[in-house]
This record gives sequence, structure tokens and C-alpha cells, in this order.
Amino acid sequence: MGEEVKFHGMWASPFSRRLELALKLKAIPYQYIEEDLSNKTPSLLRYNPVHKKVPVLVHNDKQVAESMVIIEYMDETWENNPILPRDPYERAMARFYAKFIDDKLLPTLAKLGQTAGKEKEETIEEIHEQLKILEDELKGKQFFGGQRIGYLDIVAMILVWLHLAGSITGQKILSTENFPLIYEWIERVMKMEVVNECLIPEEKRQDWIQLAQRAPKSASN
Repeated sequence: MGEEVKFHGMWASPFSRRLELALKLKAIPYQYIEEDLSNKTPSLLRYNPVHKKVPVLVHNDKQVAESMVIIEYMDETWENNPILPRDPYERAMARFYAKFIDDKLLPTLAKLGQTAGKEKEETIEEIHEQLKILEDELKGKQFFGGQRIGYLDIVAMILVWLHLAGSITGQKILSTENFPLIYEWIERVMKMEVVNECLIPEEKRQDWIQLAQRAPKSASN
């Protein structure tokens, strides 16, 4: 059966990059369409009329929006190289912690650049409390997915972005002292060629930081 897969994304969006990683891990051929979020294509507006955000996957003219929804759709449609755990309980836990990252950690991280003084200190403390939950989830594991990279690892790639941002701005939220397991996980995944292919190129990372500071409200999910 012929498969046509198109992926609307944006180079600086961690949500687009997580979908890119999932596509590569599952070895799904696709056509990538870069979106300018200040001048969205008619196709993006047609395929995602509700949120008008990236990423969007178009599979044989059927559109799916929102990164985690797309990844689950892909995993059910293409059974090779499974991303989600096959065990029902483990699958539920992966979804639970993925939702924790998107609904709790990401909004707290977004507050960081909008606060100062005591409020900023309180925000950093809140981030540390949330990171401690993820640190505990890594105990006894090579990856969040167990012995190989999986669904929760893909969603948790925001921790790699946090690490990279700290290296550029000097504001390091993560450290080997506070979060040794997360730090080891970051080093482990950054040694993987497929992960590095889905990170922002080094020469564009300063532009990414400036873009994120100008547009704290996400135009992707």
C-alpha cells in the first residue's frame, strides 16, 4: 500500500522536533514542510483549524494534530519499531508522565523568562521539585522507556533543550549534583545519532534562544 506522509513543522519548535524524532525512530519516510508561524500556510490552517499550530501530520490526506496524539497515531498505524510500551500498565505510566511534562513542567519553564527576583527564585524551586519527580522515574533505568528509548524519552527531550539553553544563557537549572540521573540520561541520548539529527543545529541555537524570549507563548504543541 502506498503511503504519503507529510509533516508540517517549525525548526525551533520542541514539539515539531519530538515528532521528527518519532518519525526517524520508526523509520517512516515523510515530506517535511517548514512553517513560518508569522505567516502560516493555507495548508496548515486547513489541516489544523482548531489550534492553527505545528506540528501536523498528514497521512494519505488524513490530518492529525498535537505531537503526543500524532505519536500515538503513528505507533498504532505503523507497528514496526514500537515507541509506546506494549504492557498496558507501563503504557499508562508513560502517558501519565508525558502529560506531567506538558501540563506541569513546560508551563513552569515558560514562566522562568517572565519573572525576576523572589518570584524567579520561587519558579526555579518549583522547576526543581518537578525535575525531582522525573529524576525518581529514571531510577534503575537507562532510559525513561526502560532499556531503550521510547515514548516518554521523546517527550522528555525538553530536558535536553533545557540543558542546551543553560549552556548558552549561563542559567543552568540542571546539574550533575542536583539531578545526576537526568544528567546521565541527557549525555546518553545526546550520543545517539538519531537524537542529534533532531536537535537545533549549533549555529542556530542563539537564534532559537532569542526567538523563545520574544515569543514565550507557544505556537506549537
